[in-house]
Amino acid sequence: MNTLQKIEHDSLKKLAEGKRIDAFAEGDTVKVNVRIIEGDNERVQAFEGVVIARRNAGVRSAFTVRKISHGEGVERVFPLYSPRVDSVELVRKGNVRRAKLYYLRGLTGKAARITEKKDAAEE
Repeated sequence: MNTLQKIEHDSLKKLAEGKRIDAFAEGDTVKVNVRIIEGDNERVQAFEGVVIARRNAGVRSAFTVRKISHGEGVERVFPLYSPRVDSVELVRKGNVRRAKLYYLRGLTGKAARITEKKDAAEE
């Protein structure tokens, strides 16, 4: 490990401490708890949807979550180690064969569903 990687590794540990970040991948349904500031008040708001993309780049890691809200598709890109992201909770695992699920943008209803991954430990 070179010096830059050591510095990044240390800062990554410091940013991740005190947060619940479950292991997730593309196709999984996650609940992202985000800190929202409204004037003087600060609250935590949940954003639940399907992970359609993930960027693993150390401290610069990010992921895109898509959900349908009132019949309209909504996507948000979350930096994984942002101080605004309070926690990332895994709701259910999805069975997909691609790394980027941008094709879900053009699908609606039953066609946009992702099958749940059957775990070998459950059987």
